[in-house]
Amino acid sequence: QVQLVESGGGLVQAGGSLRLSCVASGRTFSSYAMGWFRQAPGKERQFVIGINWTGRKTAYADSVKGRFTISRDNAKNTVYLQMNSLKPEDTAVYYCAADPALPTVVRTTAFGYDYWGQGTQVTVSS
Repeated sequence: QVQLVESGGGLVQAGGSLRLSCVASGRTFSSYAMGWFRQAPGKERQFVIGINWTGRKTAYADSVKGRFTISRDNAKNTVYLQMNSLKPEDTAVYYCAADPALPTVVRTTAFGYDYWGQGTQVTVSS
């Protein structure tokens, strides 16, 4: 069993930045692909960004390309989401998720992500 705990959410003005962190329990974090998803009120959960187990492959939703980056520190069991140039439409609960089955690739749907954090709220004011 893997537990994921997100932190770093908050309220920020449009154009600002936030960095989210997700810390995983267990000794197998380095063998998982990791993803960040978000869910706005009344909308479905959507893929934002992901990274494979080595950190050499990443995938992004078109809406965040050029603004968001993902990185991981396997020694700290942590994955980071750096969000720059934030927009009001980025407002959502952000979840990190772990994919243990296909660590070499980055899946861009929720299928395959077996472990999820509790989420952290990001609110961007205009």
